Amino acid sequence: MAHWKDSIVLKIVNVIAFLVFTTSNAFANLAPGHSIGSQKVTYITPAPWLFTVWPIIHVLLLGSLVYQFFPAGYTPVIEVIGWRLPVLALLTSIYSGFAAAEKAQTINSILAFVTILIIAGLVSHLYRDLRVKHENKNLLDVLFVSLPFSLFHGFVVVLVFVSAFAAFGREKDIHAAASVILEAVVGIATKGGNHHGGVHEPGTVLPEPHHHHGPGIATNVLVFLSLLFLEATSAGYVFSGKGDVAGAAVITFSLLAIFDYQRDAPFIHWSALAFFIISLIALVRALIATFTNRGRIALSDEERAPLVA
Repeated sequence: MAHWKDSIVLKIVNVIAFLVFTTSNAFANLAPGHSIGSQKVTYITPAPWLFTVWPIIHVLLLGSLVYQFFPAGYTPVIEVIGWRLPVLALLTSIYSGFAAAEKAQTINSILAFVTILIIAGLVSHLYRDLRVKHENKNLLDVLFVSLPFSLFHGFVVVLVFVSAFAAFGREKDIHAAASVILEAVVGIATKGGNHHGGVHEPGTVLPEPHHHHGPGIATNVLVFLSLLFLEATSAGYVFSGKGDVAGAAVITFSLLAIFDYQRDAPFIHWSALAFFIISLIALVRALIATFTNRGRIALSDEERAPLVA
C-alpha cells in the first residue's frame, strides 16, 4: 500500500503547478479590461458564460491534489497521470497569458493557437490513458480523476477552434450594432433640431456613417464546418468506447454558447442552434442508455481513442 510520502516530489510539484494554473487563469479572466475567455472576438467566439468551465475544472483538480496523498489515489494520479499534470498546468498558464494579451494581439493569438495545439496533444494522450488503462473503482476516482480531464479534453477541443479563428480568422466588429443605433438616434436628433426643408444649418456636424461588414461566404463556410466537427466530436464522445457524457456536455453547450453570442450573424447563429439540438439529443440518449444499461456501442480498447490527438 502506498504511503503518503511516496513520490513526494511529484506531489509537491503538482500542488505548485496547480497554484500557477489557477492564478494565471484568474489573472487572465479577472484583470482590468479582460472578460472571461478574452481573446480576439471572431464569428465562432462563444458567450463568456461558457468559460465558467475553468472554475469547475479547478475545483475538481483541487480534489485530485488531495486525493493523491491517499492510497486509493496514488495509482491514478501519480502512476497513470504522473508528470503530465504539472506540464499541462504550465502550458495552460502560458496559453492564458497569450490569449489575454492586449499588445501585439495578432502575434499573441498565433502563439496561443500553437500552445493550445500542444495542450490538445498532451491532454489527448492523458485522456486516452485514463480511458484505456484506468478503471474507476469508486466515486472519488470518477470525481477527481476521470471527470476533470473529461471536461478539460472537451473544452480544449473547443478552444482549438476558438484560438484558430482568433489567430487567422476575421475579427468581429462587436461595436457595429451599437454604432448603427447611435447613428440612427443622432441622425433623428439632428434632423429634428437642425434640419429645415432639407438644408442643414451651417456648423452642423453629421456623424460619419458606420459600415458594418458581416461574415463573408468563406467565414460562414469555415464556421459551419467547425460547428459540424464539434457536433460530430460530441457524438463521438458519447457513443464510442466507455462513453463520456461530461466531455460531450462541454462541447454541446459550447454550441449553445456560440448560438447565444453570434446573434448578429444569422447563418452562424441558427447553424449553431441546429447543431446544439442534434448534439443535445445524442447526449440525452446517452444519458438514458447509461441509466437503463442499454444501447451502448462497445468498441475495443484500441478504438477508445479521442477524436483530437
